[in-house]
Amino acid sequence: MDRFVIEGGKKLNGVVEISGAKNSALPIIAASLLADKKVIIENVPDVVDVHTMIELIEYIGSTVQFRKNVLEIHTSKIKRVVAPYNIVRKMRASYYVLGALIAREKRAKVSLPGGCAIGPRPVDLHIKGLKALGCDIEIDRGYIDAICKNLQGSEINLQGAKGTSVGATINIMLAATGAQGTTRINFAACEPEVVDVANFLKQLGVNIKGAGTSQITLRGNWCPTEIHYRIIPDRIETGTFVVASAITGGNVTIKNCHPEHLVAIIDKIKEVGADIHLKENEIVVKHKKPILPTDIFVAPYPGFPTDMQAQFMALLALASGTSTIKETIFENRFMQAVELTRMGANITLEGDTAVIKGVKNLTGTFVMASDLRASACLVLAGLTAKGKTCIRRIYHLDRGYERLERKLKLLGARIRREKE
Repeated sequence: MDRFVIEGGKKLNGVVEISGAKNSALPIIAASLLADKKVIIENVPDVVDVHTMIELIEYIGSTVQFRKNVLEIHTSKIKRVVAPYNIVRKMRASYYVLGALIAREKRAKVSLPGGCAIGPRPVDLHIKGLKALGCDIEIDRGYIDAICKNLQGSEINLQGAKGTSVGATINIMLAATGAQGTTRINFAACEPEVVDVANFLKQLGVNIKGAGTSQITLRGNWCPTEIHYRIIPDRIETGTFVVASAITGGNVTIKNCHPEHLVAIIDKIKEVGADIHLKENEIVVKHKKPILPTDIFVAPYPGFPTDMQAQFMALLALASGTSTIKETIFENRFMQAVELTRMGANITLEGDTAVIKGVKNLTGTFVMASDLRASACLVLAGLTAKGKTCIRRIYHLDRGYERLERKLKLLGARIRREKE
């Protein structure tokens, strides 16, 4: 098992290139199962979750080559309609093969998913949508077992107890490509990754409209021809480097990004006092002022993303005043707070709200990562902390960040990976 050792106090300076969006790559790889000819996907991040999804589609019947961020996938025949527990347990996004298999084979048996332990993430909206399309579904010994002899387009509402669901929106989109007639998804997720998947499906010949809004309409049937597609940049990696520049008082130019996907993040980084300059595919972040406090309310896109609240918690731990973060999506996503307090942060948890009283500095120590974004939070804290920070269990981070320590080193960070 690997760990990071960081010697803090170094300002980050230079240029960093953002990798492709993990949260686009995973469902698009699953969607490749719809095609019986070669699919080429560019800008695929070389992260553990991508390799897990490759393992899964190879098990199902795909032939895959992955070189230099380019995936070549050929699924001429589906050999299995089962996604087994030993693969799915590694990553929640494995469930995207459910919709694709239903569309192509009218049958799927997918283990209930695993992933980061950040609170309950039920599949009720997935099941609701699939039933509306005509699927018979049973939950049997930890598997979703779905059979559908005749998929029919339907009107589906994806309004859940905590809003909509990115995963359910994408899974229903994939399944509906195999349905007769028109499917209308109301309360659809609006995230850029949903739009990315929709654009991939358009290349398959799917008639789909409204992606990026709360109502998506699509007609079933597709033309499984050869596809060449490029994935959008990762907005969460982009946001992480925005915070990295601010928290170290650095001057970082972030290239190969889409600033329009980070409006809520950019608004907040301006509120804390950073100077930020935007170009078409570039963000420049400078911060030499005191960090100002702010309040964050997590919400579905285009609101402030839950995947960025941990990184901002590290930043606000050093603010000149009191800040709050209200987490409205996941119940257990403040696990990084305990580790930050070990580094000297003053954080109090009050239900779904973290109250952060800024301190003058953080101090390096031994900390443990609990999930993907908490890992990034601790790295950011370590970059600015006095002394040495040792972060254990960084395998969480490797699931979603491509060569993070190498990119940070190029910006001047003193960070190394070593075996436990």
